[in-house]
Amino acid sequence: MTIENLNVSIYADGADVDEIRESAADPLIAGFTTNPTLMRAAGVDNYRDFARQVLAVTGDRPVSFEVLADDLREMERQALEIATWGKHVQVKIPITTVRGETALPLVARLTAQGVVCNVTAMFTIDQVEEAVATLPKESSAILSLFAGRIADTGVDPLPIMREAVEIASSHPDVAILWASPRETLNIFQADEVGCEIITCTRNLRAKFPIIGKPLDTYSRETVEMFFHDAEAADYEV
Repeated sequence: MTIENLNVSIYADGADVDEIRESAADPLIAGFTTNPTLMRAAGVDNYRDFARQVLAVTGDRPVSFEVLADDLREMERQALEIATWGKHVQVKIPITTVRGETALPLVARLTAQGVVCNVTAMFTIDQVEEAVATLPKESSAILSLFAGRIADTGVDPLPIMREAVEIASSHPDVAILWASPRETLNIFQADEVGCEIITCTRNLRAKFPIIGKPLDTYSRETVEMFFHDAEAADYEV
């Protein structure tokens, strides 16, 4: 069981430039994504400067930067501007505005102009069907379904992701992205259902070395950890 043999592409998800530089040195990483929440948590104070630093270290791999506005007209202006930042830039467009107004007509206009859109914050099959029906033929786009957040609600995301891949198969240039994975198992699940891309945070990527570890070995190591921690704490019964 190894990640190297999978078909799904791994995109590093984050907003710390040093972490992104570190990820860029990893041949497993095929692209990069970020969002305003991650940027705020990382202390980013200037979007353009941040993007310039990121693009300086990511080379020819795709990077998704998100629009900041909630008004569709301003989202369009920002998307067209962000698309000029680099030839490998993809523009993240939320599936709806805060008020629930669909952004798909905007996505269609942008893709018709050659902007590669990453439609983000998608959760439902209805959204996938509408997106695939709206996108111009032979236009490239990514549909990011937040499988991890779907699972957080108690709903199994696997059937949704599998159906999304099937729906998107009618549009060969539309890729399904498994967003917000919670565990390394999700990478193998994403590959199994045919997702083209999965995003991984640094915390998740830190678990890659234990993929394929024999479970009996892992069991003993866990027992050893518990024992040494109890010893170090000098607990008594």
